[in-house]
Amino acid sequence: MQEGDRCVTQGGWLHRYALLCVAATFVLIIAGGLVTSTGSGLAVPDWPLSYGMLFPPMVGGILYEHGHRMIAGTVALMTCGLAFWLWRRERRAWVRRLGAAAVATVAVQALLGGITVLWMLPPAVSTAHLGTAMAFFCIVVTIAVVTAPGWHTKSPAAPGVPASCVPRLAALTLVATYVQILLGAAMRHTGAGLACPDFPRCHGRWLFLPADAATALHLSHRLWAIVVASLVIVLAERAWARHGEVGALRRPALAAVVLVCLQLLLGALSVLSGLAVEVTVAHVAGGAALLGSLVVLTLRAWHRLRAWPDASPPGVTVA
Repeated sequence: MQEGDRCVTQGGWLHRYALLCVAATFVLIIAGGLVTSTGSGLAVPDWPLSYGMLFPPMVGGILYEHGHRMIAGTVALMTCGLAFWLWRRERRAWVRRLGAAAVATVAVQALLGGITVLWMLPPAVSTAHLGTAMAFFCIVVTIAVVTAPGWHTKSPAAPGVPASCVPRLAALTLVATYVQILLGAAMRHTGAGLACPDFPRCHGRWLFLPADAATALHLSHRLWAIVVASLVIVLAERAWARHGEVGALRRPALAAVVLVCLQLLLGALSVLSGLAVEVTVAHVAGGAALLGSLVVLTLRAWHRLRAWPDASPPGVTVA
């Protein structure tokens, strides 16, 4: 096997391991959603141990809370392994720094998880806990994207063709989606999920001026969902219209449209079902999946359609 072939092979394994970290993080987000949706956040009142034990009886809410901690510990160890692999084998310094950022973020996430329990679920800390989890998810997805063997492939614009708006529009949509996730987290952790108990109207009215903070937060989440959905649809239309031949852009754009429609449906069902556990957890998972698809689309759009600081050949690694 020649040197170049060995580098590509190593890059393939690194990319696969990064994808495994993405999948584990997605499972962790679902586990966290189960803790909140089942009201199990204080089923284990101490931290980092659970009732002073490493493995308490997995019954009732302890199953969700301690199970969440066990998955989080696994993800933390996997992240350290990913960062070490990047440090040893990755040529690009900015990608190695992403690995360090992932370790730092997962450490902050663990600390916030502990504070959330020890301080009896303060809404601000609980919201920050989910926000950090989603930021960590974005970092791990980014590592998986930029270590893919096909990352070096570019689609240079033809002479005379104006610069595409897709990269900036994708970045704007990504930020708007993250803001929406934070609004949803604040709504969940302040108990505002049923501040408007009907849908699509609020307290039987289309135009409703909220008289309390919970209703205002709930309505903000609904209204911002319309903004996010509109941005996703416009982004997908632009990506398909101008770069429909580029499958690397077309596929995540289509996924984003499907996911945002699913999220609108799950948001409505969350209210109409009275915050049924299955629906609310699916809503959290759908938000993470939408965010991940937009990370993929944004990275690929900037890399393929704009200048990107990539000094090294495809992907990885030194032998």
